[in-house]
Amino acid sequence: MCQLDVKNAFLNRDLEEEVYMCMPPGFEKPGKCCKLKKALYGLKQSPRAWFERLRLVMKKHGYKQGNGDHTLFVKRRESKVTLLLVYVDDMIVTGDDKEEIAKLKGLLSTEFDLKDLGKLKYFLGIEIARSGTTLVLNQRKYTLDLPKETRKLGCRPASTPIDAGHKLGSKDGELLCEEAKGRYQRLVGKLIYLTLTRPDITFAVNVMSQFMHAPTDMHLKAVDRILCYLKKNPEKGLLYMQQRSIEVEGYSDADWAGCVDTRRSTSGYCVYLGGNLVVWRSKRQDVCSRSSAEAEYRAVATGVSELLWLKILLTDIGIEIEGPMRMYCDNKSAINLANNP
Repeated sequence: MCQLDVKNAFLNRDLEEEVYMCMPPGFEKPGKCCKLKKALYGLKQSPRAWFERLRLVMKKHGYKQGNGDHTLFVKRRESKVTLLLVYVDDMIVTGDDKEEIAKLKGLLSTEFDLKDLGKLKYFLGIEIARSGTTLVLNQRKYTLDLPKETRKLGCRPASTPIDAGHKLGSKDGELLCEEAKGRYQRLVGKLIYLTLTRPDITFAVNVMSQFMHAPTDMHLKAVDRILCYLKKNPEKGLLYMQQRSIEVEGYSDADWAGCVDTRRSTSGYCVYLGGNLVVWRSKRQDVCSRSSAEAEYRAVATGVSELLWLKILLTDIGIEIEGPMRMYCDNKSAINLANNP
């Protein structure tokens, strides 16, 4: 896996729309303005224009856009495959066709001002370490910087990110002042990003994100507990190991009327690909479930939709799933409903 970066990516496409701007300082003329020919940073059209230019280049050279993820481009040659994944102007290239990868780098260099960053080690705040048949993803540096910003360097590490029997509501505690409210919102936003490699804090962060509009001192205390928990194992992340078989398994669960304020339930699910955790989520349901079976069934339905998306993504890159995909649930009524909808 290697990483590429496109310099001034948004400047690489001619504009289709008519866009005008004021004359630059020193070139002003009364009654005159500039008509833009190319996209500029700050225009709402620029991201789309850049991606459309990249898409056309990739299509021209035989790459197909993924159905499961439109930022994924795939090219197969005989039994080999080459993948390019793009996030704005950052790219990851991987595959088992070394000749095609070298060719891809060359053609991108002719089209754009490209910088080859070498082997993939750090991407969007995520640290990547590879050793033999294992791959480790974590956000250690990002995690260590959180207590520094919040002055929690001396806090005692917590054993769990949230109390097991918590019953936090929107009216618990005193409302925070504007300064503390901003701090709370920034912290929760950073913790949401940290859940990319820390599934163990996903539920706790989901609970705390429900109070962003009017946080209290009790909510801030609960967020501080998450930080104390992270201090215990800042290097914890995701471990991926090479497996002989590709099996997809999912697990779903839900509480019932767990939200103190709305009585809505919370769904949670995770998906394993060949024994490796690839998808996880915790989210409050959109409606009030009138029974535990309904809450569990909604969680199963959400998890199954994730399985179907994963199947589409794997098909895009040429991976065949061995056997049926399985979704496990611990509620008999929900299982019976799923077997006979």
